[in-house]
Amino acid sequence: MRTWLKVKRQDRPQELIAKMAGISQQMYSKIERGEGNPSVEVAKRIAAVLGFDWTRFFEDPPGDKAVNL
Repeated sequence: MRTWLKVKRQDRPQELIAKMAGISQQMYSKIERGEGNPSVEVAKRIAAVLGFDWTRFFEDPPGDKAVNL
């Protein structure tokens, strides 16, 4: 699970973030749970919506539970 991503999302619904990033809610959910990895393009769009460096997706394994913002 990408706990850090959930923290970044805060109380906003997954549907909203997914729509703003141009992906499905199902795809966003899989990325947040660490069950899927975003492409570079999708990583950049999600990062732009949530305000963080897109390379964060590729720094730690998806199962990392640390909240290093």
